[in-house]
Amino acid sequence: MRFDILTLFPDMFPGYLGQSLLNKAIQKGIVDVQVHDLRMWTKGTHRKVDDRPYGGGPGMIIMVEPVVDAVEAIQKLDDTPAQVVMTTPQGTRLNQKLVEDLAVQQRFLLLCGRYEGFDQRVIDVLKPLEISIGDYILNGGEVASMVMVDTLVRMVPGVLGHEESSIQDSFSRGNRMLEYPQYTRPRDYRGLPVPEILLSGNHPEIEKWRAAQSLLRTQQRRADLLDEKDNSGQ
Repeated sequence: MRFDILTLFPDMFPGYLGQSLLNKAIQKGIVDVQVHDLRMWTKGTHRKVDDRPYGGGPGMIIMVEPVVDAVEAIQKLDDTPAQVVMTTPQGTRLNQKLVEDLAVQQRFLLLCGRYEGFDQRVIDVLKPLEISIGDYILNGGEVASMVMVDTLVRMVPGVLGHEESSIQDSFSRGNRMLEYPQYTRPRDYRGLPVPEILLSGNHPEIEKWRAAQSLLRTQQRRADLLDEKDNSGQ
């Protein structure tokens, strides 16, 4: 899977890309992430990317021309056409179902907004998939793009240490339950012991316990998920 990220702040990404499972996947060639500086497609000595909004108002707007020029140039860097994604509070809410639907694609081009956003004609020309990671405002789209990369690479075979990890996660593949509590060594910590059932070796009973704990945790913390499951007819 390939990601091309178009941003005004490319220096935000090396630390993120150089850590943990994502870095290992990049080193193995399973995932390819290329970061592009939007200013490379600007004109003039000042490399200007934004201007004041027509009609007045606060802040600055990212201009259409450098964005479209950049996207058209980046699309040509690989034979596989990229799904253009714009992270925006006005987009479709990101959830695991959407991640799984998107994960069948092999290439994404992520647009990182800043200031008061993009000129509307960026959307009119490029017709990106608009996605929101939540009902709040960030300083820019870089963090949202990292979220997109993080969620999608987990779906790529070979990225996770255990192939069942992504299947068992909360919200994965129709799972509307929160994950059960997990334990490791030591067996007892400050008077808090590991539940005996997990030490029994009785795997059918362990699975029953985990299912019950998952249901209990969901009822206590996210009862709305159970309502959604009931309303879906499942």
